[in-house]
Amino acid sequence: MIVETLRFQQQRLELIDQRLLPQRLEYVACSSAAEVAEAIRVMVVRGAPAIGCAAAYGIALEGQRLQDHPPGEQKVAMEAAFARLAASRPTAVNLFWALERMRGRWSAALGKSGAHLAGELLAEAQAIHQEDVAANRRLGGHGAGLLPDGARVLTHCNAGALATAAHGTALGVIRSAREAGKRVSVIAGETRPFLQGARLTAWELMQEGIPVTLITDNMAGHLMSRGEVDAVIVGADRVAANGDVANKIGTYMLAVLAKRHQLPFLVAAPLSTIDRSVACGADIPIEERPREEVLGFRELRWAPPEVPVRNPAFDVTPAALVGALITEHGIVEHPDASGISALFEGMP
Repeated sequence: MIVETLRFQQQRLELIDQRLLPQRLEYVACSSAAEVAEAIRVMVVRGAPAIGCAAAYGIALEGQRLQDHPPGEQKVAMEAAFARLAASRPTAVNLFWALERMRGRWSAALGKSGAHLAGELLAEAQAIHQEDVAANRRLGGHGAGLLPDGARVLTHCNAGALATAAHGTALGVIRSAREAGKRVSVIAGETRPFLQGARLTAWELMQEGIPVTLITDNMAGHLMSRGEVDAVIVGADRVAANGDVANKIGTYMLAVLAKRHQLPFLVAAPLSTIDRSVACGADIPIEERPREEVLGFRELRWAPPEVPVRNPAFDVTPAALVGALITEHGIVEHPDASGISALFEGMP
């Protein structure tokens, strides 16, 4: 990407305000865990890996803010920071994975000076950031082999550089395929109601000159039926131990359509998105977002203000509909519990 989704400089975390794209490119600066948590909650930053990286920096910022406070005060405030960040969004497991890593680094440094503790936390957040970039690169390389030259790939939501530290997951596979010389093009669903596909994926791909065509979400089946789609690839916010996938609302619908039209349905996600503590998709918490997102967008309203609304932000695609799960450790075709478990063999 030409721009950085998140960056740490001058002792603060700067995040692209993704609510403003594509009209304006602006950064929001955060100096505390509370400010990072709010940025995650209101979707200044979104996308499971990016949320995890942002939360890690939120803890680092809190360590920095508290380094001159008495140890007892530090401990109380740090616990509050962990709780606040954990409550910011419930579905994306990368958030909790990153917080657990930061807690481990914090616990190991307890008893040291505030400056030492702040340095340790920043080093861990930077490691999480760098590891995400490397994981996405490896993931993209594995997945690129699944896309034939000339493939027309349908994607949903935004699983690109804007949703990660860099390169992306689903879009990372497309980027890697393009880097390998394949003439891959993208069909981006608009992704109602928050329009991540229309606002973010289309903008991101156009920044790099990757061919992209925007459609409304309800056009996907029509294009598949006319032979205008060769594969579907999406990211994930949480993958259960049995291979069920929670992703942006509308993903399940695309998986069913892909099955009907005998198209590959591919999921790209780093290992940090796999939650082996959750047996199946039915156990994944699904975030319900504000009703205003369905009634209109920004200042524009198109529905009666009093109409009842449902706004689940995610749905669950059963593993049986997933043709392959692409990770930085390789590809699991037709993922199930044994295939998921095998990805972690030899890991601590």
